[in-house]
Amino acid sequence: MLKDIKTIINRPQNTLIQDAIGAVALLVILMGGLSLPSFF
Repeated sequence: MLKDIKTIINRPQNTLIQDAIGAVALLVILMGGLSLPSFF
């Protein structure tokens, strides 16, 4: 597990940023999906 974390940190910076943007996008979609039923 620690080896995996070191590998992720040592990746090029732009892929780390892309991963962070993807994670934020997934969270936005999740929160949107969870709040959608309250509109109906």
